[in-house]
Amino acid sequence: MVSAVVGPYRPGARAVQDRVGVRELADHVGRSVGPGIREVAAAFLGLQPHLVLGAADAPGPEGRVWASLLTGPPGFARAVGPDRMIVDGGLPEGDPLAGAVGVAGTPVGTLALDPRTRRRMRLDGRIRPRGEGGARADGFSVSAERVFSNCPKYLQKRQPVALEPVGPGVRWRGSALTPELRAAVSAADTFFIATTAGDTVEASHRGGNPGFVRVLSDTELAWPDYPGNAMFLTLGNLAEDPRAGLLFPDWETGATLQLSGLARTEYGADGTRTVRFRIGAAVAALHPGRLRWSPPEYSPANPPVPPPVPVSGPVPGSAPSADPGTEPHRGSTTR
Repeated sequence: MVSAVVGPYRPGARAVQDRVGVRELADHVGRSVGPGIREVAAAFLGLQPHLVLGAADAPGPEGRVWASLLTGPPGFARAVGPDRMIVDGGLPEGDPLAGAVGVAGTPVGTLALDPRTRRRMRLDGRIRPRGEGGARADGFSVSAERVFSNCPKYLQKRQPVALEPVGPGVRWRGSALTPELRAAVSAADTFFIATTAGDTVEASHRGGNPGFVRVLSDTELAWPDYPGNAMFLTLGNLAEDPRAGLLFPDWETGATLQLSGLARTEYGADGTRTVRFRIGAAVAALHPGRLRWSPPEYSPANPPVPPPVPVSGPVPGSAPSADPGTEPHRGSTTR
């Protein structure tokens, strides 16, 4: 496989596009990707109360990839000129990526998503030194290298309800899901995925009706890859590097579940695609300053979910099944 990057696409993305037969469409969509933050993108970013961040927790192939959630008043993440984003406040204490955002040059992928309007914007780049260009000492800034918007497909609509100023923070760490967390993942209608390849990181969204993520065991998940914008940035990265980080938000309590592990894509003879993910590490938290949202209005684009498959029992060395925290992580349950 050649190693050259063609336009906005790495070799892995090109390979998946060719396999699926969407290269021409991908070329058309790729024209929307640019290196700068346009005025409309800057205005959108400045209105958002949260931001998804993807990165590796250490340089090199040994670093784990994670997806994290930052929350703050609108304007806490904002554009400063056409090539820089500033984020005030930094990551919550105990977050797996807290150290990475303090290292200048760390590749990151970010996603600003507005459940109120079903709009989203992605910005990939590199961490700049703390305090540079107006960033607060407890925050960071990102040099924008690739900025683009995505369609509203599979986004559930929600409204903000309340900001919770207190919380216990990180409640549990492990390497296998507890029964409570398995139920939360099975009930989720949204998660975010961070992937990496070469010197780039992507943060992307996955959504569907509850049950679209299948819990195969305490350490393995699977989900269908629904038709999207034909870019295949996430699957392309996984074709080059299997490391991935998942973030499951409990919208109604503000709890988060972060998973880091390895993923691979399976291609069915009928043209379907399924991603299988094996958990290597997990963090469940109820951070102070979290935002709670209303129950969802599901996207009309969500495909129906097939009946659930039986879940296998605990694997050797799995985490205990005791309640990992003071407030249950319920997932995005149906109302």
